[in-house]
Amino acid sequence: MIDLPKDKQLILFDGICDFCNKSILMIIKHDTENKFFFASLQSDIGKEIIANLAIDTLKIDSIILYKPGIAYYIKSTAAIKIMNQFNGLWIISYLLWIFPEVIRNVVYDFIAKNRYKWFGKKAQCMIPTKKIQEKFLS
Repeated sequence: MIDLPKDKQLILFDGICDFCNKSILMIIKHDTENKFFFASLQSDIGKEIIANLAIDTLKIDSIILYKPGIAYYIKSTAAIKIMNQFNGLWIISYLLWIFPEVIRNVVYDFIAKNRYKWFGKKAQCMIPTKKIQEKFLS
């Protein structure tokens, strides 16, 4: 397995999904403490990490939050844990914990299932700008 920094969290995302890419850019914008780094699920590193964690990408194909050496989180739990790390109005995201995971994931799965239809899809993964390239594993 590749050696990942223990002081950062890795967000694995669907690199061809327009909604996912816009979400990653928004996370980068709000990640003022430099807590996250990123890799697409389709990248070699993403595939290697997924294989090592034994994650079935037929069931989880949009977002995974991985804390190296600690745990990984999927679906709505991953999204909420990411949002909870930002300041300002993001504090509202703590309210999402009141809903049981099964209910949160029904909503999450509905959005994930329709994300290409609603938001579009790229032919290939996004290529990060030089400014944000250091946040991506390749």
